[in-house]
Amino acid sequence: MTQPVDVLIIGAGASGAAVAWSLAETKMHILCLEQGDWMKPSEYPSTGRDWEARQLSDFHYSPNRRARETDYPVNETNSPIGIANFNGVGGGTVLYAGHFPRFHPSDFRVRSLDGVADDWPIDYATLAPYYDENDRMMGVSGLAGDPAYPPHEPMMPPLPLGRSGSALARGLNKLGWHWWPSDSAIASQDYEGRAKCINLAHCTVGCAQGAKASTDITYWPAAIRAGVELRTRCRVREITKDEHGMASGVIYYDADGHEQFQPAHVVILACNAIGTARILLNSNGLANSSGLVGKNLMFHPYARIAGWFDEELDGNLGPGNCIWSQEFYETDQSRGFVRGYTFEFSRGQNQVMTAVHSAQIGRLPWGAEHHRAYRGLFRHRTGMVAICEDLPEEHNTVTLDPVLKDSNGIPAPKIDYRLSENSRRMLDHAVARASEILRAAGAHDVWHEAPLADGGWHLMGTARMGTDPARSVVNEWGRSHDVKNLFIVDGSIFVTSAGVNPTRTIQALALYVADNIKQRLATLFD
Repeated sequence: MTQPVDVLIIGAGASGAAVAWSLAETKMHILCLEQGDWMKPSEYPSTGRDWEARQLSDFHYSPNRRARETDYPVNETNSPIGIANFNGVGGGTVLYAGHFPRFHPSDFRVRSLDGVADDWPIDYATLAPYYDENDRMMGVSGLAGDPAYPPHEPMMPPLPLGRSGSALARGLNKLGWHWWPSDSAIASQDYEGRAKCINLAHCTVGCAQGAKASTDITYWPAAIRAGVELRTRCRVREITKDEHGMASGVIYYDADGHEQFQPAHVVILACNAIGTARILLNSNGLANSSGLVGKNLMFHPYARIAGWFDEELDGNLGPGNCIWSQEFYETDQSRGFVRGYTFEFSRGQNQVMTAVHSAQIGRLPWGAEHHRAYRGLFRHRTGMVAICEDLPEEHNTVTLDPVLKDSNGIPAPKIDYRLSENSRRMLDHAVARASEILRAAGAHDVWHEAPLADGGWHLMGTARMGTDPARSVVNEWGRSHDVKNLFIVDGSIFVTSAGVNPTRTIQALALYVADNIKQRLATLFD
């Protein structure tokens, strides 16, 4: 019979790695089950000249396009925004761009400030020390002193703006609008044994250089040295429950497709807002007395706005993110919507994507003018995305698909999501302001897409935290209201989404939950 472990973590991505590392000091027997593989940087697309082609196939951010053996399909036909995730040690941090903002203090108090959604049961000050701890582990490049942002001290200088970033900053300066060098989980100097970024622009297909802080090269080596066991190619089907209503372990499929049972005294879910909801719903409604598991799904509706310039820029270099603007972050009722968004400015596009995307939007003709037109496009485009705050709405859901299944026969998640009127107005505002920035910077042609159809990179809200068991799934320190030895540490516990990328906050929350577990070990199940 398989021996029970003290702590079983499901998922080895951003949050699973952080909670495993933090709990390791307890010397408990900690096991993490990950359905993907260990990543091999020597096999990342960025090591070959075909990396952009692989970005559209086996390293695509959509699991439906990527369709690896370790992926699960997602039915997203009833959503204007497609899902992006990655299964493997490191999870989504393997493919993310490394843009690494914190929440603002206001993001935890949207009900009090703006009369919408709900306040979080914790505040910015509660998470501040865990943000700091996570920053040290991941390594953050940036510049202190941003007047639009909570005070903090990045470990390393900011990444270079490049020609593209400088051009965009010029436009913002003309308009008198805020901008600042981005915080990035990308090393601008050698850091903790990781080599510094060498500006290749391969960030979103796995960083073979090791400059980008994916958790397979930051948290996991430290956690494993401290005694945590990590078992890959283990796809969890469900969490089991004993006669006392406590989680007793998990049923999973190993690499050979054989069903296994792993007993545990504590279970921690770290599978993102899609994967966590899927497992709970497939576990006979576990931890769902509120009826809110899988509800209140939040993305960040994205607008992408780009412009073409006469001057030559450096879109084929990177990292992709150089500066941000939070000019329109806090609520201003005169804009016609509540909450706001961040502009995240990018360098531009690489060689192949310049051709592919320009052809798709009708700016690259076939025939005699093809090469001349391409020369006017490559290294002449730059722009930004607007990351719009998404408000929680119960009709935006993750459920179990009645037909679609993964390769082990587990029901796939089904997404039902529609854009709110608030989000539509915010997207329109973002497109209009971004177009002003680009024209002020010298762009002669401006294009946009809003919302981005493939922009479901940020998954939040399907197992929200709160103090009222009737209105939340976990309490204010991540423990299930219903099942006293079940914890959730990923983005599903978000109450609101803010207007920034969530990874830094997901990891700070995971460290915060871990710290509460350590402080309460004697009374953990009370």
